[in-house]
Amino acid sequence: MAASVDLNADLGESFGAWKLGDDEAMLDLVTSANVACGFHAGDPALLLRTCRAAADRGVRVGAQVSYRDLAGFGRRFIDVTPEDLTADVIYQIGALQGIAHAAGTTVTYVKPHGALYNTIVSHRDQAAAVAAAVAAVDTGLPVLGLSDSVFFEEAEQRGLRTVAEAFADRAYQPDGTLVSRREPGAVLHDPAEIAERVARMVTAGQVTALDGSAIEVTVDSVCVHGDSPGAVQIATAVRERLTEVGITLAAFS
Repeated sequence: MAASVDLNADLGESFGAWKLGDDEAMLDLVTSANVACGFHAGDPALLLRTCRAAADRGVRVGAQVSYRDLAGFGRRFIDVTPEDLTADVIYQIGALQGIAHAAGTTVTYVKPHGALYNTIVSHRDQAAAVAAAVAAVDTGLPVLGLSDSVFFEEAEQRGLRTVAEAFADRAYQPDGTLVSRREPGAVLHDPAEIAERVARMVTAGQVTALDGSAIEVTVDSVCVHGDSPGAVQIATAVRERLTEVGITLAAFS
């Protein structure tokens, strides 16, 4: 059983007049913040405020990189060339590094978002492109993703530290991948149920898949989606339950 685990959330995902989630409340609960970099969400002023708020609370900042897809919130697959994808990811990390520095903090890891995250579980060329981008910027930046993914293989080949992530509020397929958001039951909503599920993930390394089977999961960090309805209540319940079973919440980076 892990003695400690990281709790992360996707933040900085509002854009202009469009408000999404409660970043201030979530930053009081998480230990790491996956901050959008402007390609799927987040405008510069918002990202600066988010990084400052994270710095004030001692929350680690990670670059949440994505396809260039503001209209689709980064949840649509894009058949981008590896060369372009590598450049896009380098650009996003660099942008957030500048904002984080101005806010008195630093970017300490990288996490792909949405469709890019799911695609590079098995898409070798795009996985290699993202890993190459992170390594080109800083080989000391860990990457968050699903364990046993080709992304982790490509990252490890380039000397990057891999951090296995599990999802508090997302359903799993029997093969350990996430159920598509287009499918019924893909997103969970009951805070108590989610908290108990996360406790089992962290203490037993298991989660119940959509078909009822028990599958093994590796958990270095737990994600609660900041844009989910009830995200604050879910994150609060998860924190409280993990504490009850003797798990310390601490950033991995």
